[in-house]
Amino acid sequence: MQEILIVGGGYAGFYAAWGLEKKLRRGEARVTVVDPRPYMTYQPFLPEVVAGSIEARHAAVSLRRHLHRTRLIAGTVTGISHHDHTVTVRPDSGPDHELSYDILVVTAGAVTRTFAIPGVEEEAIGLKHVEEAVAIRDRLLTSFDRAAMLPPGPDRRRLLTFTFVGGGFSGVEGFGELLSLATALLRHYPELSADDLRFHLVEARDRILPEVGDGPGTWVVRTLRERGAEVHLNTQLVSAQDGHIVLSNGEEFDSCLLVWAAGNAANPIVHNHTDLPVDERGLLTVRADLRVGTEEAPLEGVWAAGDDAAVPDLAAHRPGAHTVPNAQHAVRQGKLLAKNILATLRGRTVKDYVHHSLGVVATLGLGRGIFQYRRLVVKGFPAWLMHRSYHVLAIPTWERKVRVLAVWITAVPFGRDIVSLTSVQRPRDAFVAHGNPRRGEQSTDVPGR
Repeated sequence: MQEILIVGGGYAGFYAAWGLEKKLRRGEARVTVVDPRPYMTYQPFLPEVVAGSIEARHAAVSLRRHLHRTRLIAGTVTGISHHDHTVTVRPDSGPDHELSYDILVVTAGAVTRTFAIPGVEEEAIGLKHVEEAVAIRDRLLTSFDRAAMLPPGPDRRRLLTFTFVGGGFSGVEGFGELLSLATALLRHYPELSADDLRFHLVEARDRILPEVGDGPGTWVVRTLRERGAEVHLNTQLVSAQDGHIVLSNGEEFDSCLLVWAAGNAANPIVHNHTDLPVDERGLLTVRADLRVGTEEAPLEGVWAAGDDAAVPDLAAHRPGAHTVPNAQHAVRQGKLLAKNILATLRGRTVKDYVHHSLGVVATLGLGRGIFQYRRLVVKGFPAWLMHRSYHVLAIPTWERKVRVLAVWITAVPFGRDIVSLTSVQRPRDAFVAHGNPRRGEQSTDVPGR
């Protein structure tokens, strides 16, 4: 029986395993997925988790609930040796061990790209995982509670200053949703006003949302500024030590929250710990049919897709073009992986990956969005509705679709939940304190440090 080993349970890995489960005959092959997390994160919903429009668990799809015939291993792949047909796995507990395979599928996913900027490692929160989105939301809610008890001044100003670095889809959507939540919160805090809020979006290039045209991108910047946000273009973060933000344009201010969404980098497993071929960006060299290798020399039994694979974009009709790292491609590549692997097992012809973009859509906060398909641009509420409609259809399994819809419907009469659960990150505090008053986490939440 063939051993199919999938490294990574994200979009591409999950859909590849799901597709194989449905079509493999009994005894034909065994599928194993190795991932440190027991779920697939539906990343397009993370901005709405930040805003409290979606319950955090509903943006995560349980692997064990939906992959019934797949062996799941909770661990991190630390090395791949195709020469030996083995991968090294580091589990959450216990020693490292090796797994052998006949067919390898690498869908490890990208990691957040960072730079050696003072203070970023100590202060910043990313926006790639559910727990990060929850932490961002709870930080804002807790800051409002604390700021409401303070008089106007630098301490209150710091608590109500929020900074995002990165003007791509992840950063802009998270920024717009958090701004929407903060604005809505003001009616529950009579002690605070819109003038107390400071939202900063920092982008090194001269525009945001590079996937949309210049006109729509300019409209998004103008819209955010009209809502009270400060958008810093052609600007880089110089320092964030102790929450004190220093920008390359000379501006300085204290911020209680720093969200880092400045793009992705190839997974270190791929470009540092494998004998598989990679390009100059550290991405796996992949053919159009998703086999690793070149057109002249594919590697037998090795496949890849998603953010770590340089998949040729045949729909672009230009030499050297590769598919962009987004969910739209990763999902479809995962489905094709399953079909092509089955085809090779059964001696059939594999197919090349070709996908014509369905357009790009982004949420900018409750009731606000932007959609572009070629020259067609939709703005405002219709685009926001298109965003919700598309993604509730795109998230896998009917169980998750129903749960997300139920939360949205409930929010119509009752609004978003505004309870902060920051204390969940320190569950023993109440037990250890024995009822004695204790101050919160000093280094990140309280101004003046």
